[in-house]
Amino acid sequence: MKTPNRHMLRWHIAIQEYRGNMIIVHKAGNIHKNSDGLSRWKLPNIPDNPAYVPTSAETQIPIEGINFTDMGTEFFEEVRERYKQDKN
Repeated sequence: MKTPNRHMLRWHIAIQEYRGNMIIVHKAGNIHKNSDGLSRWKLPNIPDNPAYVPTSAETQIPIEGINFTDMGTEFFEEVRERYKQDKN
């Protein structure tokens, strides 16, 4: 293999122990109709991965964010009045 892509390189490393007992022949994807996702190695769950899923700790909303969004109109009316009274 001259310049393997990452997928082929991972497979090459995984089957090194069988070297000399087999021959690997590339078959184009459009010809290989019975391939499936189970034959592919899982990518790590990191932000660089397009299929990245944040863990529950990363998706938690801070309490301050919830409190500020739950404030009623009275709070905002009070802020407007105070701005009008402010002399600066």
